Amino acid sequence: MIKSWDYKLEYEQEKEEIHAAIEEVLTSGCLILGAQVKKFESDYALYCDVKYCVGVDNGTNAVFLALKALDIGAGDEVITVSNTAVPTVSAIVSAGARPVFVDINESDFLMDTTKIENVITSKTKCILPVHLFGQCVNMDEVNRIAQKHKLKVLEDCAQSHGAIYQKRKAGSMSDIAATSFYPTKVLGAFGDAGMVMTNNENLYNKLMRLRFYGMEKTYYAVEHGYNSRLDEIQAAILLKRLNHLEAYLAKRNQLAENYNKYFKDTSLKIPEKAKQGRHSYYLYVVRHPQRDFILEELKKKDVFLNISYPWPIHIMEGYKHLNYKEGDLPVTEKIAKELFSLPLYPSMTEEMQQYICEIINEILTKHSL
Repeated sequence: MIKSWDYKLEYEQEKEEIHAAIEEVLTSGCLILGAQVKKFESDYALYCDVKYCVGVDNGTNAVFLALKALDIGAGDEVITVSNTAVPTVSAIVSAGARPVFVDINESDFLMDTTKIENVITSKTKCILPVHLFGQCVNMDEVNRIAQKHKLKVLEDCAQSHGAIYQKRKAGSMSDIAATSFYPTKVLGAFGDAGMVMTNNENLYNKLMRLRFYGMEKTYYAVEHGYNSRLDEIQAAILLKRLNHLEAYLAKRNQLAENYNKYFKDTSLKIPEKAKQGRHSYYLYVVRHPQRDFILEELKKKDVFLNISYPWPIHIMEGYKHLNYKEGDLPVTEKIAKELFSLPLYPSMTEEMQQYICEIINEILTKHSL
């Protein structure tokens, strides 16, 4: 059986390092907010070309705390996309703000920046671009619009570790940025973990308080805060894995190039790669109008693939209070019916990839798709 992702292969390859990281923490005498968290924050800030990083418990809370650090809450509007993982929108709503959606580009599935100014109101406080599937939004245009209208920018980098736009790393092109180290990510933990990045010292200091009950050095709340701390064990594991991140990215790009070559003359629409940066290929997402049929045929061959994402958030039951309806975001809705992801992860062998390609090509040919 071939799955879209399996951590066990990577675990086997890195088992000794992971066990050593855990042992180091368990024998250190410090399990929460110790040397491992500080070191990982420092090293990840250096990697992302930002001044400050604040480790938190997960990617959803990274977005939530970033919004709270920007003083965004009740009555405020945050412009984002519906073609994203639910946590992006969940964090906005949890902060008390209202998500306002714009459609996406059909070519790269990212925020259509030409639509942003159409939805700006007196309540708009922030633009939240999502660097989806491993590729960065047009940040030059996002920042131009934000500066023009005096808005904050918060990058959602959960799917873009190591991605580059115009020589700048994902997470370094805004007032504040958030990311996730959920196990499936390009840089994944072995549990939940997240990070907030910024170049603003005041935001950094506020984030340090917000993640720890609003406290600073003593057990005294300076402001209302939360319990959103990154634990030492996950930080230690991520420190080890950060050393491999460039190798992960190289392998992901090589596998993506293999797929590109194999499927370029088929009816599968392969992902478009921007010329002005580096794609981190968190997911290799393709399109086909017969997507559901293809996936059912693949299951018969014990190949199980993912759909990212089958239901746009603006038409989900949980967000009907936002008063969107089908037809409001036509490109997003069209794409949701056609997208699916092919397996792509560093421990994947070329033999595995070749088998997947052959099975898909067999289905396309047999059924004249």
